[in-house]
Amino acid sequence: MARLEAGFLLRRLQQGEILEMPHSRPMPIIGARCHELRVVDAELTWRIIYRIDDDAIVIADVFMKKSKTTSKAVIDRAKKRLKDFDYA
Repeated sequence: MARLEAGFLLRRLQQGEILEMPHSRPMPIIGARCHELRVVDAELTWRIIYRIDDDAIVIADVFMKKSKTTSKAVIDRAKKRLKDFDYA
Protein backbone atom coordinates (compact mmCIF):
# COMPACT_ATOMS: atom_id res chain seq x y z
CA MET A 1 0.00 0.00 0.00
CA ALA A 2 2.80 2.46 0.86
CA ARG A 3 4.42 1.94 -2.56
CA LEU A 4 1.18 2.84 -4.30
CA GLU A 5 0.71 5.96 -2.18
CA ALA A 6 4.33 7.03 -2.70
CA GLY A 7 3.98 6.55 -6.46
CA PHE A 8 0.72 8.48 -6.52
CA LEU A 9 2.18 11.40 -4.56
CA LEU A 10 5.37 11.48 -6.65
CA ARG A 11 3.27 11.54 -9.84
CA ARG A 12 1.34 14.53 -8.48
CA LEU A 13 4.65 16.30 -7.83
CA GLN A 14 5.88 15.48 -11.34
CA GLN A 15 2.73 17.04 -12.75
CA GLY A 16 3.58 20.29 -10.97
CA GLU A 17 1.27 20.06 -7.99
CA ILE A 18 2.56 21.55 -4.75
CA LEU A 19 1.83 19.20 -1.85
CA GLU A 20 1.37 20.43 1.70
CA MET A 21 0.70 18.85 5.09
CA PRO A 22 -0.16 16.15 5.84
CA HIS A 23 1.54 14.74 2.72
CA SER A 24 4.62 16.93 2.54
CA ARG A 25 6.49 19.53 4.51
CA PRO A 26 9.34 21.85 3.55
CA MET A 27 12.85 20.95 4.68
CA PRO A 28 14.85 24.18 4.24
CA ILE A 29 17.52 22.78 6.58
CA ILE A 30 18.50 20.46 3.72
CA GLY A 31 18.31 23.06 0.97
CA ALA A 32 16.18 25.22 -1.26
CA ARG A 33 13.13 23.47 -2.74
CA CYS A 34 13.66 20.43 -0.46
CA HIS A 35 10.75 18.65 1.18
CA GLU A 36 9.88 15.55 3.16
CA LEU A 37 7.12 13.39 1.70
CA ARG A 38 5.17 11.47 4.34
CA VAL A 39 3.89 8.00 3.54
CA VAL A 40 2.10 5.93 6.17
CA ASP A 41 2.05 2.15 5.84
CA ALA A 42 0.11 -0.27 8.05
CA GLU A 43 2.47 -0.02 11.01
CA LEU A 44 5.37 2.02 9.64
CA THR A 45 5.86 5.59 8.60
CA TRP A 46 8.15 6.28 5.64
CA ARG A 47 9.76 9.52 4.56
CA ILE A 48 11.06 10.50 1.15
CA ILE A 49 13.40 13.49 1.07
CA TYR A 50 13.07 15.18 -2.31
CA ARG A 51 13.92 18.39 -4.14
CA ILE A 52 11.81 20.05 -6.79
CA ASP A 53 14.01 21.00 -9.77
CA ASP A 54 12.78 22.63 -12.97
CA ASP A 55 12.94 19.37 -14.92
CA ALA A 56 12.73 16.65 -12.25
CA ILE A 57 11.85 15.54 -8.76
CA VAL A 58 15.19 14.51 -7.24
CA ILE A 59 14.97 11.85 -4.53
CA ALA A 60 17.72 12.31 -1.93
CA ASP A 61 16.72 9.66 0.62
CA VAL A 62 14.02 7.20 1.67
CA PHE A 63 13.88 6.04 5.26
CA MET A 64 11.64 4.65 7.97
CA LYS A 65 10.64 7.36 10.43
CA LYS A 66 10.92 6.27 14.04
CA SER A 67 10.91 9.58 15.91
CA LYS A 68 9.28 13.00 15.64
CA THR A 69 12.43 14.67 14.38
CA THR A 70 14.51 13.88 11.33
CA SER A 71 17.93 12.72 12.47
CA LYS A 72 21.07 14.72 11.75
CA ALA A 73 22.49 11.68 9.94
CA VAL A 74 19.55 11.67 7.49
CA ILE A 75 19.81 15.43 6.95
CA ASP A 76 23.57 15.25 6.35
CA ARG A 77 23.19 12.27 3.98
CA ALA A 78 20.50 14.07 1.95
CA LYS A 79 22.62 17.24 1.73
CA LYS A 80 25.62 15.23 0.51
CA ARG A 81 23.62 13.31 -2.07
CA LEU A 82 22.11 16.49 -3.49
CA LYS A 83 25.51 18.17 -3.58
CA ASP A 84 26.99 15.14 -5.38
CA PHE A 85 24.05 15.16 -7.80
CA ASP A 86 24.53 18.85 -8.57
CA TYR A 87 28.24 18.46 -9.29
CA ALA A 88 28.05 15.19 -11.23
